[in-house]
Amino acid sequence: MPSCRINHYKCCQDCNVKRQDSSSSTTPGCDASVLLYSKGNNKAEKDGPPNVSLHALYVIDNAKKELETWCPGVVSCADILALAARDAVALSGGPSWNVPKGRKDGRTSKASETVQLPAPTFTISQLQKTFSQRGLSTDDLVALSGGHTIGFSHCSSFQNRLHNFNATHDIDPTINPSFAASLRGVCPKNSQSKNAGTTMDPSSTTFDNTYYKLILQGKGLFSSDQALLSTPKSKELVLKFASSREAFTEAFVNSIIKMGSLTGGQEVRKDCRVVN
Repeated sequence: MPSCRINHYKCCQDCNVKRQDSSSSTTPGCDASVLLYSKGNNKAEKDGPPNVSLHALYVIDNAKKELETWCPGVVSCADILALAARDAVALSGGPSWNVPKGRKDGRTSKASETVQLPAPTFTISQLQKTFSQRGLSTDDLVALSGGHTIGFSHCSSFQNRLHNFNATHDIDPTINPSFAASLRGVCPKNSQSKNAGTTMDPSSTTFDNTYYKLILQGKGLFSSDQALLSTPKSKELVLKFASSREAFTEAFVNSIIKMGSLTGGQEVRKDCRVVN
């Protein structure tokens, strides 16, 4: 798999989009809806604002094409995504795990539903609410947030912390001053660059527990990262994972299997980009 640009969050993006509360008419699940192309007047999830930087989906398309040659109509795009997430983590030096299979692919994909994804500006209470709506606990929240150890973020996801933060502070007071200064150099005020940004942590191609160590230093990139220190429970888990890579990887595996078990599709697509 090339470059691990598809990380565990992106691979399970459709798991996060689907809600489980009674107010939603959307079927919950990891159903590969994030792979469907926009068509006509329907703007698909992959074209929603949080997904505009989603790359390398050709990896999934190529895998699906090969599988259809050998066993047509058997392996879903949703299962391929789950397996790709596992392999991206493993190839980055992280753990591997047995991926439960048998998911079906969904037939609908709406960009409007991406507003349900956890935002990088979320507070701890907002994060906990979003995860609990998907049957995920605070333990799952903190463990899965560790996926931010891999990847790159554009300035738009954290620039709110660097300029005009609130009426009292220009810069978010929870961010390490030297870290804030370096980020302001990358993301100056009123910058029009769409590609400017930074890696999630200094070891951004290695799946490790550096993410948690940085949070304790005030160097979490997103507000939602630093928010993990806001409650005794979540802070305790950050401390635990910062001190033990083994504890983090064990918790991460348990939580990603749990998240990936949310199923709700209806078919096995022949082509991941379009419904049958």
